[in-house]
Amino acid sequence: MDRPDPPPTVVLALGNLIRSDDAAGIHALALLEQDPRVPPHVRFVEGGTKGLELVSFLSGAVYLLVLDAVDVGAPPGMVFRIATQDLRTLPGSGNVHELALADILNALRLMAQEPAETVLLGVQPSTTQLGTALSAPVERALPALARAAIAELQRWDVCNSVSGHAAPEPLFEVT
Repeated sequence: MDRPDPPPTVVLALGNLIRSDDAAGIHALALLEQDPRVPPHVRFVEGGTKGLELVSFLSGAVYLLVLDAVDVGAPPGMVFRIATQDLRTLPGSGNVHELALADILNALRLMAQEPAETVLLGVQPSTTQLGTALSAPVERALPALARAAIAELQRWDVCNSVSGHAAPEPLFEVT
């Protein structure tokens, strides 16, 4: 019996390469693109600072993993996870990416194209001033961000290949 095709999974990196730590998601995406542990059917999208322009790249995704630098008031370099339910309540008033992500998710929902599960893996920036280098805490956090992303992708891949159903919440907290 043939195994069904895996569900469409997209990794979206948001950020601005000339705003220091704001580029953390894009740097993490570059690590993932080279990692052999990433399931082969995963599609990578470097979203940069685009907003609703990204909707067409995300339509049809069953799973959406977003990588970004987000100021949640935590110590710089802290990696955190925000899941589907909490993302639906994003006010869109924090930073440009929160607004863009909230708008993208709302547009997908209105088009009946909302992924079954969306996870934002973020890192607390130290600075988003003009500059092309990441701060030391965010640079040190990139491997943890990439490991957390791989864990999400593998969780989705394994759960769907075993049961054919959406994956349950993980039993770990990303810190």
